Amino acid sequence: MTLHGLDPAAEATRDRIDDAALSQRREAQEQFLQIAAPKLDQLFALVGQSGCAVLLCDPEGVVLDRRCSEADREVFRRWGLFEGMDWSESAEGTNGIGTCLAESRSLIIHRDDHFLARNIGMSCIDAPIYGPDARIVGALDVSSARADQTEAFNRLIAAMVGQTARQIETDSFCAAYPGMRIVHADADDTDAATLLAVDHDDIVVGATRGARKAFGMAATGPIAPVPASDIFGREDGLRGFEKAERAAVICALTRAGGNVSQAARNLGVGRATLYRRMKRLGIGESGANLSRG
Repeated sequence: MTLHGLDPAAEATRDRIDDAALSQRREAQEQFLQIAAPKLDQLFALVGQSGCAVLLCDPEGVVLDRRCSEADREVFRRWGLFEGMDWSESAEGTNGIGTCLAESRSLIIHRDDHFLARNIGMSCIDAPIYGPDARIVGALDVSSARADQTEAFNRLIAAMVGQTARQIETDSFCAAYPGMRIVHADADDTDAATLLAVDHDDIVVGATRGARKAFGMAATGPIAPVPASDIFGREDGLRGFEKAERAAVICALTRAGGNVSQAARNLGVGRATLYRRMKRLGIGESGANLSRG
């Protein structure tokens, strides 16, 4: 009431952007929408028969995409749950989509938790979706206008919404780093996608929001490149060029199936030279020794 000047009893017309503005927003998020579409279909297949709609919104709370059954389509349209509608807190007060985005967290807004009286018939379950740069790119929403929807059922849906949001986040991150090695890192936060993008030089060049929190990286935006070995704490007693040389020799031997002569040719050195380097670096010939190295 103070911040946005909203009246909880207001019956004013709901805010919807025009079709041209909606098209522009969808074009700006085209890749995100393409990645999310199959996940929305999967989520709707799970909750749609229960009278729920699935919505994907942009960071400003505008609905970009929706899934609902034909039988429920007109009901959700009357509730304002369709493409182009503005569900930001400034437009609708406390609600699933707007409050999820305002507070950057998953939540359930059940019936009279809503600020506006016209929305208290709904239950809304939401989770934020973070982009590859760890900034929020949207919100995933499941809404129901069923009077018999219980809070226990909402919690079951919330688990599916959170999982789907993380799947979209994971797929978006992988698409942002094509050709990179994507590493799933261990972290305490099991609700977050904890992924690192590692380039061909074994340098970490990208990280999801969960990985940034786990490894003390920049909260948003580009990260400072860091060797993957520094993050994972792998130590073999070598330093600097010796460590890089050992890695190169092991890679060459692995590609050659342990054949030292072939590995030497691939490295452009003589067989005897490679043997001397292997001895100096503590690399054995056998597959067992190589795997331990």
